[in-house]
Amino acid sequence: MDFHLITVECYSGYKANERPVSFTYGDKTWRILEIIDRWYEGGTQPDRPALDYYKVRTEEGEVFILRYNALFDAWSLSHHPQT
Repeated sequence: MDFHLITVECYSGYKANERPVSFTYGDKTWRILEIIDRWYEGGTQPDRPALDYYKVRTEEGEVFILRYNALFDAWSLSHHPQT
């Protein structure tokens, strides 16, 4: 799965970067309509950074996977065609 660096705007409630609400890739900003799924990897082992994944649907109906790497405070994107 190829990931590309992006800029993400998040809702911050009880914690910072609680959930993404929009993201910018290239010169386009995508508004997130729905978070379809969310899961986590790493973080429990010292050699694996904590990664948060969000499978989202945009207002245009496109489905993307966003990944947040807490160690580098960096967001990345993978596009998935709708199924």
